[in-house]
Amino acid sequence: MKILICGDVVGRSGRESVAKYLPDLKKKLSIDIVIVDVDNAAHGFGITKEIAYQFFDLGADVLTSGNHLFDQKEAISLLEKEKRFLRPANMADVVPGSGIIEIITNSCQKVLVVHLLGQRDMPIIGENPFNFMDKLLQKYKIKRNIDVIVVEFHAETTSEKIALGHYLDGRVSVVVGTHTHVPTADAVVLESGTAFQTDIGMCGDYDSVIGMHKQAIIDKFVKGYGAKFAPATGEATFCASLVDVDDKKGLATAIMPLILGGKLKFSSL
Repeated sequence: MKILICGDVVGRSGRESVAKYLPDLKKKLSIDIVIVDVDNAAHGFGITKEIAYQFFDLGADVLTSGNHLFDQKEAISLLEKEKRFLRPANMADVVPGSGIIEIITNSCQKVLVVHLLGQRDMPIIGENPFNFMDKLLQKYKIKRNIDVIVVEFHAETTSEKIALGHYLDGRVSVVVGTHTHVPTADAVVLESGTAFQTDIGMCGDYDSVIGMHKQAIIDKFVKGYGAKFAPATGEATFCASLVDVDDKKGLATAIMPLILGGKLKFSSL
């Protein structure tokens, strides 16, 4: 099985990069499941219903969110109506929607996608993600009642992401991080078979400060104030992780970062 997980989409240029690369990649690489983090897709802040369905039309199977979940007023109704749009699973149960979903592939494999939020430096406070996964994995066991488990962890600190990867090694198929918008050079299959990368990076313009116009953020650091933040509008780089999972074991055999177009252009296919 091939799984493609796209990093945080930032603004219009980020959306354009997904439109440019995703349909061809899905076809060329025979990808079974596509997951896209859309936490910054609507002008850098959250997601709208219209944009969500644009991603589904492009080939996304699941959309994940993060700390900007509530930045657009449409998010609540979207969570109530659309099961493929996930809020962090370890948020309070009073929040509508769900943070997990079971997807059946064309080859009849059952994939569980879990979206989690970190504990450090986040405006939304959720349950400890380590404890949450322990409870969830009492219900789901790879190759007993689920074929593949993918965890997308939207978190600030590299240490928390790396710790969760090792904590879940061998119990889930994939753990990848999002949120910091910078791709990390540590994509690896861990000792017990879980594919891991600390942060996928963003689908956004890298001639920026994590996807936003440079000067406003520079002014904030230099002066303590600045103009309203807005997404950079140059050509975006498409950042994603491509994971191969053994169909018999449900564990990963390979993980490869895809970094295409824009300022970075590291990958060639």
